[in-house]
Amino acid sequence: MRRFVAIVLLVIMALVALFSPLITDRDPRHAVPEDQLQPPSAQYPFGTDLIGRDVYTRVLHGGRWTLGVALLTAVVTLLPGTLIGLVAGYAGGWVDQALMSLMDAMLAFPSLLLALAWVALLGSGQVQIALAVGIAGIPAYARVTRAAVLEARTRPFVEAARSLGARPVGILWRHVLPAIAPPMLAFAGVTLSWAILNSAALTFLGYGGDPGAPDWGVMLADGRQAFRTAPWVAIAPGVAISLTVFAINLLAGSGHSVRW
Repeated sequence: MRRFVAIVLLVIMALVALFSPLITDRDPRHAVPEDQLQPPSAQYPFGTDLIGRDVYTRVLHGGRWTLGVALLTAVVTLLPGTLIGLVAGYAGGWVDQALMSLMDAMLAFPSLLLALAWVALLGSGQVQIALAVGIAGIPAYARVTRAAVLEARTRPFVEAARSLGARPVGILWRHVLPAIAPPMLAFAGVTLSWAILNSAALTFLGYGGDPGAPDWGVMLADGRQAFRTAPWVAIAPGVAISLTVFAINLLAGSGHSVRW
């Protein structure tokens, strides 16, 4: 039941984000100064922000913007993280020690602080945020992958393939990777929700590079300035972020557990 609810929520959000230009014909950047801070109404279902932009339109278009950055972030985390974890877990020895020492050094810093350091190095912007948050997430994913590989490499079918003289790359691709796929996919969901929260945090702090973008983090920052008089400006993107992260974690939690 939990998985069904999560899938329904995610499908609805994905469709809304994908077809947002068809759902509303308003420009998310268009401002009507005389309509600033209008409360929710038939004309403006979620009200307007400080300069008269339609919050409803910006939330819908923000799904594309925010989820796009989060997906790119997840890819940047998952590909190197999986590769590092596979190599470290299967090779063992000094290779494992060297790679895990590097990962532990990166894990010594809070992920958001590490992402901020990468943003300072790479610059502001959508792609830069995705790269920064993605790189900051690699150590955790690599460690989880390594733990799964260490468990999988002792299974009989892996030992049988090794005794038959199969090449390490073939063993990893044909036997180890399929064996660790379920728990790693579950943790990938956690990684995606983490990417949404951290990318939204960076844009909230002003590192998005485009202050007028329909990004949920940018909208939260805008709403903070008028939260006491116009709470709807911040509530709408906040609910969107919360629902998305809740649905992803619900789906990931219905799968396999993972260990470090």
